[in-house]
Amino acid sequence: MPPGAATPDDALDDEAEAVAPAEVRALSVPPALHGERLDRTLAELVPEFSRSYLQQLVVDGAVSIDGRAASRAAHRVRAGAALGIELRPTPQSQAFRPEPMQLAVVHEDEHLLVIDKPAGLVVHPAPGNWSGTLLNGLLARDAAAAALPRAGIVHRLDKDTSGLMVVARTRLAMEARQVTRQYLAIAHRPWSGPSPVTVDAAIGRDPRNRLRMAAVDLAQSPGKPAATTFERLDSGEEGCLVQASLHTGRTHQIRVHMAHLGHPLLGDALYGGVPSAEVARQALHAFRLAFTHPLTDAVLDLRSPLPADLRAGLAEWGLRYNPDAAMARQPRPAGLVPIPAGASAAMPPPPSTGGPPTGAPPGARSRKTARR
Repeated sequence: MPPGAATPDDALDDEAEAVAPAEVRALSVPPALHGERLDRTLAELVPEFSRSYLQQLVVDGAVSIDGRAASRAAHRVRAGAALGIELRPTPQSQAFRPEPMQLAVVHEDEHLLVIDKPAGLVVHPAPGNWSGTLLNGLLARDAAAAALPRAGIVHRLDKDTSGLMVVARTRLAMEARQVTRQYLAIAHRPWSGPSPVTVDAAIGRDPRNRLRMAAVDLAQSPGKPAATTFERLDSGEEGCLVQASLHTGRTHQIRVHMAHLGHPLLGDALYGGVPSAEVARQALHAFRLAFTHPLTDAVLDLRSPLPADLRAGLAEWGLRYNPDAAMARQPRPAGLVPIPAGASAAMPPPPSTGGPPTGAPPGARSRKTARR
């Protein structure tokens, strides 16, 4: 279970009872499928299931031929052979189930919630994390969430990013997408460039490593425009503390743009960072959310304190954080600085290990004020 999650014993019992029993079907290979592969035969005989799912059942020993367990999806079947198949529930089919857990709610009304997500909590079920996600907790907290797309989740945070995120409780509240989002990040290397600075560099899949994102040249690689404003809060010999304001919402945007500047986040191994004795995850916290309520027009401006591991990381590097000063900072227009192909002269070059390829689109258009 993720940090901060609590699963009572009776909840575990309820989960066990909720798992649907496997359905067993007896089939016979028709003459038309004589000599066909087992997985293709099964796909013809039980077309409501995907071939990849049926192949997995063969691997799991849930398919038999003439009473003997089948071992290969590529096995050629003969006409008249008796097939047995145990149609077991898939992880995907069990993913959207209520799972009671403790959630830190910093705001709640009849239309929406604001959650303070701990690091380690996955937001939405996906391969490798089919249970124990925020979505499962929302379904357990409010049965009405089942009627909403993604249980009302409006935007996501990475698993190891902590902080504030909006969750809708009604379909109308899902209009709350114009949200000011500010983050605190601890990064490698002393800050040496201008502050504030706005990075305007498109983000797409890293062509050298499809598991991560990168700042890309749109003339050569697919991607989407992305802009982030960074402001130095403190800097020391080991690294720096920065405040980041998003103007777009791309996957891994702050992590990619900081690595692009030569400042990979502390603990962010995917983008060239390394952990410290105190911080084992990417040092990124969504500390502020501000938006106009989509139904009441009330202005909400919510804050989250820095988690204990990041406070310890600051102390480890001798960095100071003044929450009152950070709270006083409001998003403001900042001169947009398109980062050219290659590092800016005002910034150190990107790290040689793990950093994404550099290069904003040639001739990237400058804007006098950053997008909100």
